[in-house]
Amino acid sequence: MSGVGIGAVGRALVRTLDRLIGGGALTQLRSEGEAAQARLQAAIDAFPEGVVFLDAEGRYILWNQRYAEIYHRSADLFEPGRLLADTLRIGVARGDYPEAVGREEAWLAERLAKLEHPTGERLEQQLSDGRWLMVEDRRTADGGLIGLRVDITEMKAQSDALAQALLREAAASRAKSEFLADMSHEFRTPLNGVMGLAQALEATPLNESQQAILAELSASSARLESLVAGLLQYELGPVSAPQATADSVSTGGLRVLLADDNPTNRRVVELMLDAAGVEVVSVENGAEALTALAASAFDLVLMDLRMPVMDGFEAIRAIRQAEAKGHRLPIIVLSANAGPEDREASAQAGADRHIAKPIRAENLFGAISQVLER
Repeated sequence: MSGVGIGAVGRALVRTLDRLIGGGALTQLRSEGEAAQARLQAAIDAFPEGVVFLDAEGRYILWNQRYAEIYHRSADLFEPGRLLADTLRIGVARGDYPEAVGREEAWLAERLAKLEHPTGERLEQQLSDGRWLMVEDRRTADGGLIGLRVDITEMKAQSDALAQALLREAAASRAKSEFLADMSHEFRTPLNGVMGLAQALEATPLNESQQAILAELSASSARLESLVAGLLQYELGPVSAPQATADSVSTGGLRVLLADDNPTNRRVVELMLDAAGVEVVSVENGAEALTALAASAFDLVLMDLRMPVMDGFEAIRAIRQAEAKGHRLPIIVLSANAGPEDREASAQAGADRHIAKPIRAENLFGAISQVLER
């Protein structure tokens, strides 16, 4: 039978059914159904997101204009009753999905598995034109599937820009912290020498004029120390000051190894310890400290951190590693690096105490008392 004949039979059947149902009711129902379909299409076309409906077998039922625009490279393949799997397979072959390149079959299998068992989980998908989509698929009550596609390209660009900005801000913050720490160190190192030598002079006979000059020098040094401490506190927050304790143990007869690359700082500590009858052996870096420890016995190590050849951290770790489970030699860090992270780093390396420069005799002897009493 020709197509025309079939059409005539069909029309005749519709007219017969119309008569049986009564006065054009079937035609009216069909018209209403088509109107409802058109209203539904218009409604989903108004959505700013891409929307697609599939039946239980994964065949296209309905999609909106935005969905077709998003997948414009595959839009020619969309038709009711066609399997989405076929569209995906052709799209993969065309190179529409960059993530599938080089692993086409695996990508297709993964995507189809997610369509077979949709969880509503939101996934990101990149298209060949560089756009990014947020993909969300959910099962409908009749076993079909509704898919939502949102173009998140601009959002992703903004997110990437924000991430880059945060990285730049973090780098700037680190650079500022490092600058302030370096500046603090450069101030504290000579300040330690000035204040330490002033303390040593206080113990010597001075005339009234010399005592006045020394008092003014000490007051100026104290003001400078306060300014440096304030700068560090502004950057790092409150920095706990070392608590001085009384010299509750006898320091006489102690043998101390001092490692510091600055001769003035070495001289300051030597004067403090000499006055208490402590024997001091001074070296200029961590490597020399290890050599001295291998050659002689010491009761205590005073270690600077920033030194050439081998810094204090490396030297302390080497000392602790060599001790293993044997006798633990007390180690006190004397450093112009005074921030909380510096104290934590000293403790992690194996130091028992951390004294910030400029060094005061009462703080030094208080720390010595504490580590020797342990």
